[in-house]
Amino acid sequence: MRLTDASVAIRPRTAWEAIDLGVLLARRHAGLLMLSWAAVTLPLFAVISALLWQYPSLTVLLFWWLKPAWERLPLHILSRALFGDTPTLKEALTALPRLLKPQLIASLTWRRLSPTRSFDLPVMQLEGLGGEARGKRLTVLGQRHSGGAAWLTILGFHLEGLLWLGLATLIWLLVPQQMETQFDWETLIQASSGKWLWLEHLSNLIYALVLVFWEPIYVACGFTLYLNRRTDLEAWDIELTFRRLRQRLVGSAYALLLACAAVTLMLPAGDALAAEPVGTCPVPFDDPAGPDAERLLNQPLTSKAAHEGIGTLLDNPPFENRESVTRWRFGDEEKAEEPSEEEIKDFAELLEKLFKLSEWWGKLDPVALAFEVMLWTLLILAIALLLWRYREWLETFGGRLGLPRRRVREMPSQLFGLELAPESLPDDVAGEAERLWAEHPREALGLLYRALLSRLLHDFRLPLKSSHTEGEVLRLVEGLQHEELGRFAQALTRHWQNLAYGHRLPPESLKRGLCEGWRRLFGRRAAA
Repeated sequence: MRLTDASVAIRPRTAWEAIDLGVLLARRHAGLLMLSWAAVTLPLFAVISALLWQYPSLTVLLFWWLKPAWERLPLHILSRALFGDTPTLKEALTALPRLLKPQLIASLTWRRLSPTRSFDLPVMQLEGLGGEARGKRLTVLGQRHSGGAAWLTILGFHLEGLLWLGLATLIWLLVPQQMETQFDWETLIQASSGKWLWLEHLSNLIYALVLVFWEPIYVACGFTLYLNRRTDLEAWDIELTFRRLRQRLVGSAYALLLACAAVTLMLPAGDALAAEPVGTCPVPFDDPAGPDAERLLNQPLTSKAAHEGIGTLLDNPPFENRESVTRWRFGDEEKAEEPSEEEIKDFAELLEKLFKLSEWWGKLDPVALAFEVMLWTLLILAIALLLWRYREWLETFGGRLGLPRRRVREMPSQLFGLELAPESLPDDVAGEAERLWAEHPREALGLLYRALLSRLLHDFRLPLKSSHTEGEVLRLVEGLQHEELGRFAQALTRHWQNLAYGHRLPPESLKRGLCEGWRRLFGRRAAA
């Protein structure tokens, strides 16, 4: 790796500047990165979808879980392209099996959900570290920019969802209006029926296409965060400055040497140049005795006199107490003294207070237990409230996973052409029937029969269908083991059939018996 060949400016940056640099780096090599990612992941996605066609949710989960394995390919391309050695598509795909071997199991198991995955990947792949060495290296690198890498993962997760939603919305907007009106959305969301699996697999394909665009950017941003941290630690910018300075000076050094040689040749030769200097002292590395040698003899203060003066100064106050220390120590370590009686007494009183405090805390155990029970109760109630609040979403999610769900029976809204919704009935069915009987006996009898069917359907939960006849309804009523209800239903049904099919009006004496029978069975209010 030659820093002078880097295609980007090597300098310290903030975490967000490093992420912005990663986006620019990914855009510069976008074609190769996206094409290589698509060439590897889309065939794999097709194979997984074909094998797990009945389980589309499991398909997208498995494809999402394998992302760290394929992130090594964009990092290989970027690490070479950064220093001017951009590989071809064939070279990148050929290197993929070699890139997958080191620490693949760890990347897909306990490291899979690491929020700093993009920042940690270069340590394993580019530096080749593992085990304890990898942990120590990540500890050093993670002192800065690890928060930026975690935020990159969080923002990337949300960005994937937004891109998926936007692409799905775009596809829906391209559907012709004639086809749109033919879709029954209540049927589309019933994935458990197995009729619309292709729609879920289409949704999974949209997510796979989103990853073709986003994953190279995610890997590039983590790579630039890693480079920025190494720039801070190893001072790459200072090293590059010195290398550029050396390159500028190397060119002028030859000219400077030639000029010095020319000036030396032009100087006149004389005895002064060849004479030995008088009174010189040897350099330190030529004198084995060092400072102890009697040199500087031509000076007023010799080395020997200076040495004696320093010794005399150290023997007088405040330097007379000399001590040789051959180990590290912190501050002045004083000798331990035996504690006095007052200190022992104070320590005993402190222990006594601590014992009394522990006894007082022991009396609070029931209160702590009560608080613990209350907190656990509140937690259970909160979980139950959340489950109840989002029960419809949970049912839909369970259907996507293929879990068995209780089938909800759909109640018919009409039987025999009669409206059965409880809201369509008056509050006092018997009173309204008595009012209508004098002038409109057909409407009065129809109101009673309609109210009876509504009660059987909503209150007694009889499985009535639009295909049932009056006789089948009576047989279902007999299964309720309710004698009075059975007699009332038979009488009302018989008179209703005479009126509906035989056009025979009921007698006036029937009004009192039917209305009183209704009041005995269902009370004053007939609304559900």
